[in-house]
Amino acid sequence: MTRIDESRPFIPVRIAILTMSDTRTIAEDKSGDTLAALTTEAGHTVAARALLKDDAEAIRAQVSAWIADPEIDVVITTGGTGFTGRDVTPEAVKPLFEKEIDGFAILFHQLSFQSVGTSTIQSRACGGIAHGTLIFCLPGSTGACKDAWNGILKWQLDNRHRPCNFVEIMPRFEEHRTKV
Repeated sequence: MTRIDESRPFIPVRIAILTMSDTRTIAEDKSGDTLAALTTEAGHTVAARALLKDDAEAIRAQVSAWIADPEIDVVITTGGTGFTGRDVTPEAVKPLFEKEIDGFAILFHQLSFQSVGTSTIQSRACGGIAHGTLIFCLPGSTGACKDAWNGILKWQLDNRHRPCNFVEIMPRFEEHRTKV
């Protein structure tokens, strides 16, 4: 299913990682550490990293700042996608999306089902594009982060992946803003 065309040169992307937690510090952030390690192992750059409390305004402000930063291609969040009162990541981030990547949530749940069974319904993982920046909101567990990375993001963020990937179409995300 996944095929890497080794004849093409690899193009690294710059990824910002944002963890939401009311209980952890950056030093205790296993999910953020996992995503940072997977990003680096794949040959990409961790362009920024932060940890915030579950506060919709603060989350939206940080993601907005990264969307506006030309040195960041992708934002990956972890945490805050559940159903408790303090889980607000989708509410904070989805209004920023110009286009939602519906297939990301669908595929994430298919992969997650293999790991955690029906408990996958307790996640509101989502993805979208805003001003040319890819954004993926993942649950806070390290297992969910690994499932999303190894099953989806690793491949879609590799320009050598065939038959298609996000990296090769990233330059076209903003074409609707340019005059012909």
